[in-house]
Amino acid sequence: MNFSLRFLGTGAAEISTLGHSSAVIERDGEPLLLIDCGPDAVPRYMKIYQQIPRAIYITHVHLDHVGGLEPLFSRLWFGETRLPPPHLFAHASLIPLLQGRIADYPGVAAEGGSNFWDAFRLTPCSRGFWYQGLWFDVFATRHHRPGTSYGVALRGSFTYTGDTRPIAETLAVVAEAGGPIAHDCSVTGNPSHTGLDDLEREYPANVRERLLLYHYGSVADGDSMRASGYRVAHPGECVPLPPPRPLDSATG
Repeated sequence: MNFSLRFLGTGAAEISTLGHSSAVIERDGEPLLLIDCGPDAVPRYMKIYQQIPRAIYITHVHLDHVGGLEPLFSRLWFGETRLPPPHLFAHASLIPLLQGRIADYPGVAAEGGSNFWDAFRLTPCSRGFWYQGLWFDVFATRHHRPGTSYGVALRGSFTYTGDTRPIAETLAVVAEAGGPIAHDCSVTGNPSHTGLDDLEREYPANVRERLLLYHYGSVADGDSMRASGYRVAHPGECVPLPPPRPLDSATG
């Protein structure tokens, strides 16, 4: 089997040609798992794959990462053809936040008779989750309050941080088996996001050389980070991945 990571968008919360940050894990050229669902994620996904997402992982509930779920609900529930509910995976601690942000309005539709989660197959997780015969590790990141943001990894294949400050101790565990590390970064960091100086200070050289940076503020920021010697993802880029390790050897 061949695995790849395709970036749908690589930008920050501001609306730009970079798109809101989201990515798709592909297996043998077919979409397997969409990571995050901001306002423009589903249109970008459908332009490439000609279908709606069948599985989604949510890193955290800021609107540039979940704002596409409401229009996706409308497409699923009120379209001409009733579509099967996509799997939606999220850490258990995010479920109340996700409910409050997108699903708690009194009446999803004026006509009544439907709940937001009727259109999705919601699976809370903690350490990770199974999907299509693969175990995905889930790990805490540092973005605003503790317990509100989580990355995802396929052992030996890839690690995706979601929005985060540096997490050197965590990556030493979840990314130790290899593969690229897709990491939140822009030129200048802040209390919620990583900057170039943070990478140099917090990560050893053998980790920095595996980083694939995304969630930057502009095309110029991306060019500046490339000039500093880092690999920077661009919208639409498809990155080949090493195959994941079997679960027994990854956890033994």
